[in-house]
Amino acid sequence: MLKPLLFAAGLCLATVATAQEKPVLTVYTYGSFVSDWGPGPKVEEAFEAECNCDLQLIDAGDGAALLSRVQLEGTRSKADIVLGLDTNLTARARETGLFAPLALTAQQLDVPVEWVDDTFLPYDWGYFAFVYDKTKLTDVPDSFQSLIDMPKDFKIVIQDPRSSTPGLGLLLWVKAAYGDKAADIWAGLQPHILTVTKGWSEAYGMFLKGEADMVLSYTTSPAYHLIAEGDNTKAAASFSEGHYLQIEVAGKLAATDQPELADRFLEFMIGPKFQSIIPTTNWMYPAVFSLEGLPKGFETLITPVESLIVPAEDAKRIKDEALQEWLTTLSR
Repeated sequence: MLKPLLFAAGLCLATVATAQEKPVLTVYTYGSFVSDWGPGPKVEEAFEAECNCDLQLIDAGDGAALLSRVQLEGTRSKADIVLGLDTNLTARARETGLFAPLALTAQQLDVPVEWVDDTFLPYDWGYFAFVYDKTKLTDVPDSFQSLIDMPKDFKIVIQDPRSSTPGLGLLLWVKAAYGDKAADIWAGLQPHILTVTKGWSEAYGMFLKGEADMVLSYTTSPAYHLIAEGDNTKAAASFSEGHYLQIEVAGKLAATDQPELADRFLEFMIGPKFQSIIPTTNWMYPAVFSLEGLPKGFETLITPVESLIVPAEDAKRIKDEALQEWLTTLSR
């Protein structure tokens, strides 16, 4: 009776050893991506089915906080890939010297601008917008000025540009639309700002609890409520200045000990399995996907009258100036 038991024990140990021998690919990303309702679980399942590896998605903060963590860790970082930066951060990220050039060429991307970047690869995109509840708000602001002109008790929730990509997007949205008059816009908005949160999740949660009239989010956010919840009460306000474009990207760290696996993941990222997951989990437009193939409900979303974006190479310089204006104005 002992021999079968020993054989079973040996088989078990061999199975464990085999599992442990699987290569590990570590991806730093943001909280909503790895959440149960985000793309993370489905992406992990789909990629592991192909790679015979262990894909570990780590919540490392939102946008700027994500980049700061990678900078702090430097070449000692456990990450192989960083997923969740955007074009407002790519120049700063490239300057760190921590990212490796892409080993593949992105072709047939469905992003609204011509994509030329040898280090970072888009996986989705969308437009920033202020979201509101149609059952509670009928006099909807259609510009930053009309938002400023709302009654004193009208409140919005925004995110901190030092830690959040939406917060940084708003900063550059105002700057792109108003240039030298951006500080005046912030002065007008200040009385309406209920609070500034560290990230998107906290801000959107406050809005859903009814603590604010509007929240900085995306033109695509109402699609979540409509498709996932059957709720058509949420909408994005269309602003006459246009809306700021966000393109989210991923990049491979130069110090990765899994360069080939990292390249394979990036190729998978712009493939149909990953891209088909994005619309109804990350609630953004996929980077490689025909708009005609989007889920029913996306056709109800607003289309910006103008697409605003600061070129990646200018974003760092303009951000520094805009951030100082923002800090100075909101501290008064």
